[in-house]
Amino acid sequence: MIIITKVHPVNRVMVHEAFKRVKSSGGSAEIDGQSIKEFERELNNNVYKLWNRMSSGSYYPSPIKEVLIPKKSGGSRGLGIPTVSDRVCQQVVKTYLERIVEPTFHPDSYGYRPGRNAHMAIQSASRRGSKIGWVIDFDCSGLFDNIPHDLLLKAVKYYTKEKWVLIYIERWLKADVVKQNTGQIERRHKGTP
Repeated sequence: MIIITKVHPVNRVMVHEAFKRVKSSGGSAEIDGQSIKEFERELNNNVYKLWNRMSSGSYYPSPIKEVLIPKKSGGSRGLGIPTVSDRVCQQVVKTYLERIVEPTFHPDSYGYRPGRNAHMAIQSASRRGSKIGWVIDFDCSGLFDNIPHDLLLKAVKYYTKEKWVLIYIERWLKADVVKQNTGQIERRHKGTP
């Protein structure tokens, strides 16, 4: 007798490791009120639930909590804060994609990369500043608020054809945002919440 077992693209170990990374970066309770400590109290159960939902395709993100961050130039920008569960699921996908995409980045790329930070970028700019007599400065005002979803997904598809990755990224992009000032729910058609 031949026994065929289905291999899930997401396993419990991936979810558990993702939780450890989320825990190490900290953060507070969000829309659902669940803190990292509360998630951890029922860790095995919560990891099982997320693994089950992610591996079956039934995972959908919660609405994102908007927090307004003051700008030095005046006004504010919205920052989307996902729930602990959503952060864990995002970390699963990030870990998967990072091993594929990371080797393709330019050595002088510092933003949102493992083992790199703003101080390293400043050091690199300082070294180069003594050799090159010009600087290019540009403002990315509203960049993340205006990214077209279709183009972002097309870029992700360049690196992976994994349906589970594409489905979850699309769901995160379209996740509702609960506005800080009004409490109203905003539907997203562009940008990253």
